Amino acid sequence: MKKAELKKSINELPSAKQLEQELNSVRYRRNFVKILGNTVASLLVVAAAATLIAMLFLPFLRVTGSSMTPTLYNDEMIVCSKRSNFKSGDVVAFYYNNKILLKRVIGTSGDFINITEDGTVYLNGEILDEPYVEDKALGECDIPLPYQVPDNRIFVMGDHRSVSVDSRSVSVGCIADEYVIGKVIFRIWPPEKIGTVQ
Repeated sequence: MKKAELKKSINELPSAKQLEQELNSVRYRRNFVKILGNTVASLLVVAAAATLIAMLFLPFLRVTGSSMTPTLYNDEMIVCSKRSNFKSGDVVAFYYNNKILLKRVIGTSGDFINITEDGTVYLNGEILDEPYVEDKALGECDIPLPYQVPDNRIFVMGDHRSVSVDSRSVSVGCIADEYVIGKVIFRIWPPEKIGTVQ
C-alpha cells in the first residue's frame, strides 16, 4: 500500500472523540431500554395490586336501573366496603341471579318487619325513619307480614318503593350473608355528585 493511501485510510478512521460519543450513545440506549422496562414492570405491578385491592376490599360498581332513586341513579359509579356487620339504613350490594343489585338494609337477623298498605315500614314495632324515601308504597309484596328475618340474612328494600323488587317478594326474599358484596360507601361518578352515600 502506498503512503498516500495509507494516510488516507488512517484519516478515515474515527477519532477518539467520535468513538467516545458512539460509546456514550450505545450506553444511553441501553440505559433507556433498561429504565423503560423497569418502569413498565413497576406500572404492571401497581395496576395488578390496585385491581386486587379493588376486588378484595373496595369493589367499584356501576348503578343500573332506578330502584334506588333518589339516592342512586342509573350509570353512577360507586365504591363498596367489604364488611358484614350491617345495620338498618345501610345501602348494600349483593349477588342475585348472576347480577349485582343495590338495596337498602331494613332489618337483620331476628328483626320483625311490617309494612302497611300506605308503605310505612315498621321495624320491631316502631316506625322506621326513612328520610331517603320520597314516595312510600307497599310495592310488590307477597310475603306474610309481619315478617321475621331469618338467621344470617338481611331484609332489603329499594328506595324507589313502587318499582323495586326486593325482600318484599318471595322471588328475591332475604339475602344470605355470603351473597353480600359489601356496604356502599362512596359515589365517585358523576364528578358533581362525588361524596358519601347515605
